[in-house]
Amino acid sequence: MPISQQRLHQTLNPRSIVVVGDKGPNYGWLQRQKHFSGPVYSVQVDPNEIAGIEKLGYTNFKSLDDVPGDIDLLICAVPRVVVPRIVSDAVKRGVGGIAMFTSGFAETGEPEFAEMQQRIVEMAMGADMALVGPNCLGIYNRRVGVRFGDDQEVGEGGSVAIAGQSGTNTSGILSGLQRLGTKVGRAISFGNAAVLNECDYLEYFANDPLTEVIVMYIEGVRDGRRFFDLARRTALSKPIVVWKGGQSPAGARAVQSHTASLASQNSVWDALLKQANIIGTGTMEETLDVAAALAHTQQPTGRGVALIGMNGGQAVALSDQFSHAGFQVPSLTERSYEQLAAFFTAVGSSYRNPFDAASTIRSEDDNLAKILEILAGDPSIDGGVGLELGARDLDTGAKELDRILQLLDGYRQQTGHPVICLMHDQGGGEGGAEAMVRARRYVGDRGFAVAPSYQRGAVALGKVVSYYEERARRS
Repeated sequence: MPISQQRLHQTLNPRSIVVVGDKGPNYGWLQRQKHFSGPVYSVQVDPNEIAGIEKLGYTNFKSLDDVPGDIDLLICAVPRVVVPRIVSDAVKRGVGGIAMFTSGFAETGEPEFAEMQQRIVEMAMGADMALVGPNCLGIYNRRVGVRFGDDQEVGEGGSVAIAGQSGTNTSGILSGLQRLGTKVGRAISFGNAAVLNECDYLEYFANDPLTEVIVMYIEGVRDGRRFFDLARRTALSKPIVVWKGGQSPAGARAVQSHTASLASQNSVWDALLKQANIIGTGTMEETLDVAAALAHTQQPTGRGVALIGMNGGQAVALSDQFSHAGFQVPSLTERSYEQLAAFFTAVGSSYRNPFDAASTIRSEDDNLAKILEILAGDPSIDGGVGLELGARDLDTGAKELDRILQLLDGYRQQTGHPVICLMHDQGGGEGGAEAMVRARRYVGDRGFAVAPSYQRGAVALGKVVSYYEERARRS
């Protein structure tokens, strides 16, 4: 029987945390919970570590039995040989769940350690205790301050939830979305999936009212039928993005030693994606682009887009990439062109779609407002706007950028169409790249999808539109 969703909920939303086996000099697991909303305790028997733990202000106990109150989450960082005893003690203590960082079990391929993993599985399942891992980074919850990484944000908000078998890739998706200004509410790195697997997390996110977009990194599916049924039902109301690892022969061999997963045939996997309306991705970058676009758009289904570049060559490049991604870049109506001609007088600029509009957009006479108002009323444009933006000097204020974003927000509020901001690196050395990263974050924080290239933005928005088109067809 699967672990109950009630116990999983307790583990993912803890009111108390105990870290077992943390070590100096940094005591990283304890320090990462410094923003946690409830009590954090340590269990450590090594006298060489206790003084350092207490110096940091954490109360240490030598036994789990001595920890006061209920324990919702235990973070296990002990050596492998100690794990069965810790799990046994946790079962006796009535711990809600364990995030098991410790590795070296079934993924080693050694029978002795596969058998050890099976023992802890039997103990956990016999007690209906949620066990995340082993061989994982564990749990992130933005709202209550549980973290497995030093740079992970805490606070309100976050409609994106992540579950991944790889700690590095799960952490990378989380950090990457933060850099794009997309808040992540939850993330789970689940490693070997010995007790709880991808199906359990998918079911939880499907029923979680705070989750609107589900992102997964998967190396192997333990229960294909259950996963397919869950995904197909969930995708009718929430988009699911899945980056599948192990799709090449070499990758398939690698996942066996990484998380003891068995890779599926690509043809089988592709069929599952199509039948369940899952959005499949193949790289970290594509996963980030699609997740950010989903988080910041309103169920788009149109394919007619208006594209605004900063010069003629870029307008052409924009058109090519969006066309390749399945969009149309249509001519506007004659009435729209008559309205545009009345004010679109900048030398060298074009008000055909795509627009070559740098000087017009950056002027202070509200020309961008006029353009967007015309586009909002043009029946040819039903897929929104792709707009190229450059980095602004955010250190001395962002008045111009704020003006543009306010106008774009008015357009999407009026139409319900998506707006995607295309902000690619334009040279300028390390300082220029840093300025662009800040600018992307600034734009993302204001609720806009941001892509670092024309091609990536077009592909991401295309996948989002395809998902909503299919969802509408199935409804």
